Amino acid sequence: MQKKFFQIIILFALVAFLPIYAAAKMNCDIEGYHCIKVKRGQSWQSLFPDEHDRGIVMRINHRNGELWPGLSLYVPDNLADSNLLDYSPLPRNVEATGEKVIVVDLSLHSWAAYDADGALVRWGPATGGRARCPNDEDKSCRTKEGVFRVYSLGTSNCVSTKFPEPDGGAPMPYCMFFNGGQALHGSPGGVVNANASHGCVRMFVQDAEWLRYDFVEPPIAANNYRGTKVVVLSSLEDRKAHKQDGEDSDDDDNNNNDDSTDTYY
Repeated sequence: MQKKFFQIIILFALVAFLPIYAAAKMNCDIEGYHCIKVKRGQSWQSLFPDEHDRGIVMRINHRNGELWPGLSLYVPDNLADSNLLDYSPLPRNVEATGEKVIVVDLSLHSWAAYDADGALVRWGPATGGRARCPNDEDKSCRTKEGVFRVYSLGTSNCVSTKFPEPDGGAPMPYCMFFNGGQALHGSPGGVVNANASHGCVRMFVQDAEWLRYDFVEPPIAANNYRGTKVVVLSSLEDRKAHKQDGEDSDDDDNNNNDDSTDTYY
């Protein structure tokens, strides 16, 4: 069942079911969208006072950081009547597995949360680990692909014990560890449309807070001590490499609890 679910997600991620991804890559002539240019003194709040509208535009543009004059933003023509789920680069429905699951797609730089019936509940931008570590080009900082389970949860005060080197301290609000020191967590500095972290999955802070308190479960008796499932899909480049090498990463849950005592960022 897990292997089949994993393959279905990859199939959807590889086909042209990518309205937001397409919008981020195309010019302002894309049907259903128009562009606005940020003027001096404008902010997300002044441009989009309504939280619903602001959240959609942030996700379509894959950014939540500070705006600057001259920056172009894609905006749906029917923004006021839009449904956030309609812009998800991952499918609205997947095969039901009988449990909640979080899917992180490193090629689409996005995450999605599905309920036990396979219905999309929420999604958002995500930044995974970069191919080479910034301070050690011989070492990979990629977020490990595979099927994992959340085994530890943190609060808004969660910080990295490793980065910045040597003493750590980088903020990781609402951290949810799923593979050794790799975690889902909020990124106060913003999320970029690329894989640029030290291995963690960065997301909007409000998304991390929602996942932490409204969706994710730690290992408890009610779930047979199996925390919420996290499926990490590799980049397109890695998928091609795996296909050429004949590798298969669609295994059951990976061992994830004690690979490292260090927390990344």
